[in-house]
Amino acid sequence: MNHRLTARGAGCDREMMALQREGTRADDRRQQILSAAGRCFRESGFHGASIARISKVAGMSPGHIYHYFENKEAIIGAIVAQDLEHRLVLTRIFREVGSARATLRSHVKDAISRQLDPDAAALRVEIIAEAARNPRIAKIVQQADQVGRQGLAAAIRDIRTRNGRHDDPFVIEEMVELFSALYGGVQLRMIKHPELTIGGLSDRIAGVIECALYDDCHVGLF
Repeated sequence: MNHRLTARGAGCDREMMALQREGTRADDRRQQILSAAGRCFRESGFHGASIARISKVAGMSPGHIYHYFENKEAIIGAIVAQDLEHRLVLTRIFREVGSARATLRSHVKDAISRQLDPDAAALRVEIIAEAARNPRIAKIVQQADQVGRQGLAAAIRDIRTRNGRHDDPFVIEEMVELFSALYGGVQLRMIKHPELTIGGLSDRIAGVIECALYDDCHVGLF
């Protein structure tokens, strides 16, 4: 009986490991498709990037693409979801370090620096442009933005409360829009001004955020 139980246990372990390997391969395939699609969207726009072109860049057949994604809109949805996940991670760190101003400033500067990737900037602009034309893409982008804004609002409220502030919801909402504009605006500046170096600019942006977050505008903005 013990031998049978041991054999069954070993069999279950092998099946579990096989499923994990299959899951990893599937994740790798999905990421391969998303990377190829991102490149194609940047180079040719949403409508110019066909599934055939994406499959060629990804090094797989169109059938494989459709196995993972129903259409190009689903691919956009997955790219937006990844961007949101990254944004939520930054927000969680922002919330955790919010009581330590030096650490917060370092985190903000690092987050701003990450916005200087020209490929990421070009892809985000292309998605926003398509959202302006396509209501379905607009819904995907707006829903993700809503989740991101809610997370940032909760982080700001928590930091402010820990510092003895109890704000009207509209004040928190205004801060969310201010911080989002500062963070997202850097990517647009990268496209308009490719030679932009973050340098002291990240310090200035961090100073503006500190000014709003702590009601302390004596932080040497300029």
